[in-house]
Amino acid sequence: MYGWGRTVGVGKGWVVRGLEQVELTGAAGLRVVEVGVPSVGVGEVLVRVGVAGVNFADVMQARGTYEGGPRVPYLAGFEAVGEVVAVGDGVDAGWVGERVVGTGAGAFAEFVVMRADEVVRVPDGWRDEEALGLVLNWATALVSLWGLGRVKARDFVLVHAAAGGVGQAAVRIAKYYGATVIGTASVGKHEVVRRLGADHVIHYRDADFTQQVLRLTGGRGVDVVLESVGGEMFRRSVELARRVTGKVIVIGAAGGEAVVSNLELNFKHPVQVIGQHLPTTMREAPALFAETMGELRRLIEVGVYPPGTPTVYDLADGPKVLAELEAGVTVGKLALRP
Repeated sequence: MYGWGRTVGVGKGWVVRGLEQVELTGAAGLRVVEVGVPSVGVGEVLVRVGVAGVNFADVMQARGTYEGGPRVPYLAGFEAVGEVVAVGDGVDAGWVGERVVGTGAGAFAEFVVMRADEVVRVPDGWRDEEALGLVLNWATALVSLWGLGRVKARDFVLVHAAAGGVGQAAVRIAKYYGATVIGTASVGKHEVVRRLGADHVIHYRDADFTQQVLRLTGGRGVDVVLESVGGEMFRRSVELARRVTGKVIVIGAAGGEAVVSNLELNFKHPVQVIGQHLPTTMREAPALFAETMGELRRLIEVGVYPPGTPTVYDLADGPKVLAELEAGVTVGKLALRP
């Protein structure tokens, strides 16, 4: 029934390691547990995890602040790279043995189930850890800046959290298309962002942050903002977008909810605010996602997107990694190896 046919060293009833969130207290609520190999259903693939990505959405889920997030107890994590070892009904058995990157609930484990129509093959010659972030980080940044933001030469682009996984991809992408990039990051991460190609780097907590951005743009504001911080920074992003044509692409809300009224958008800040959540984009706008992945493959070919270099930890170190990510002391992509 489940297409186990040809498998690669896995059997039903096996007990494997995973990280379970037992209470919504952040990293303190994570525990290493033994779990069974999940069953693969219709339209799904079972992946033996090589590495799993650690993202700020994991922090939000662990705190109970992620919209529609899972209820405890749950297997944590949702991004992974690995080898397909089984397929469900309706999926070509030729996927078995392929190395893929994608998303699926419970990725902080030795095996995870993913939707077959949402996985992407690992580029030829890349190791698992090098492909981590291809979907969640690079595709998020590209569909936001290229697909929705229509970034072009001579645009000013403001990238928040520019030292993080999505932020680093966004800086490279915006520079490739000819934009002037302003990145935000804490002071200790400024050099990292500059090395990526950012033209200017600002500490997002500077009292004169808004004035600095306006000065850099000659007072006109930025053409595109990649906004993932939320809270007060969302309001500042709306204020900093160029009137009428400026776009604020919202991809996260790490700092909490913020409200901008219809009256403000009509009279005070007439800008374009666009929400972008990658799983929703994949399912509701498949043509846009397919175009984005085609462009992403081209960026790999021309060297704009090089193999990734995440910091990889053992699965048991998951609580430590999540705590450091929440504290804002990490740089770049983070990964766990089961």
